Amino acid sequence: MKLEMKNGTDPIDRRVFLKMAGAAWAASLAPQAAFALSRTDAVYASAFMSPSGAYGVAVLTEEGAIIEQMPLPARAHGMTYSPATGRAVAFARRPGTYAMIFAPDGSAQPVVITAGENRHFYGHGCFSADGRLLYATENDFSGNRGVIGVYDGTDRFARIGEFPSHGIGPHDMTLSADGTMLVVANGGIETHPDFGRTKLNLDHMAPSLALVDTATGGLIERHAMPDNLRRLSTRHVDIGADGRVWFACQYEGPRNDLPPLAGSFSLGEDIRFLELPERATQALANYVGAIAVNRREGLVGLTSPKGGTMVTVDAKTGLVRGQERLVDAAGIAPAEHGFIASSYEGALGGTQSDVAWDQHIVRLGAL
Repeated sequence: MKLEMKNGTDPIDRRVFLKMAGAAWAASLAPQAAFALSRTDAVYASAFMSPSGAYGVAVLTEEGAIIEQMPLPARAHGMTYSPATGRAVAFARRPGTYAMIFAPDGSAQPVVITAGENRHFYGHGCFSADGRLLYATENDFSGNRGVIGVYDGTDRFARIGEFPSHGIGPHDMTLSADGTMLVVANGGIETHPDFGRTKLNLDHMAPSLALVDTATGGLIERHAMPDNLRRLSTRHVDIGADGRVWFACQYEGPRNDLPPLAGSFSLGEDIRFLELPERATQALANYVGAIAVNRREGLVGLTSPKGGTMVTVDAKTGLVRGQERLVDAAGIAPAEHGFIASSYEGALGGTQSDVAWDQHIVRLGAL
């Protein structure tokens, strides 16, 4: 099996999105939103908090203009999108128990689902290649183990099963291009909803990266962090055009340590940490909040809300191609050139909004 990317599956552009959405939806937009949509190259979605404190999810342009928005039951975290069905999902922030499935073009009513008994969401998930199944990272908090919840996309997303994440505290997750493997970042941190967001096992964390068979739930490959980096929580993942898995971490050790915060591996290889210059590592403040790969340009983007920084790296050489100051940097996603990034302060794609963007952005298109 190969973790390879399919040819001809670049992220969706404005023209394709409009064709999928239909003329009726485009005609229903406010003039300002329609104008912004006509001038953008790509379309994205992100969760947010409004000035009133209400939570929602927005469809927006590469320049940060909001095209459409809808309310959410509570704060969301990560998002995913299925190009096969045109559906997107906003997952509740840990230890939330809801996920909302919606059509970015408004063609269908949103569906809100809840996690199973003794389960809560970890804020991330992904669709199967055909969009018929939704996978979600979850906590079996009574059993102190990570699981992948499986939901039926053909039957109002009813929960139909689960399999182990092969680790503790699964956070982000993505799918190989051929649909046979899930790449899971098991953060290694034990939590329980009775204790809110408190981390219960910092003295014996067990972070890892797991490749999981989508057909059986079996473990294909697992990479534990080295013993001297057991406090390096593996949190977010993406896949390059060559099938290489990229991962980003958050360090739970002493503040004055400077551990590696990102790395990569291919199937059958050991992990390789990214050797950033000390200046870039210090700027990331031991906390990478999001990672994204621009496959066409061969770039990897990292953001740190604690460091107020965005770092761009060449995927082949590992050299830093750019480092920018972005206060409360949050989400990051591939753009026509490089990346767009958001902040908790409302900045996104060069536009300053009155909403507070949440941790992640999803580009509405195929990977």
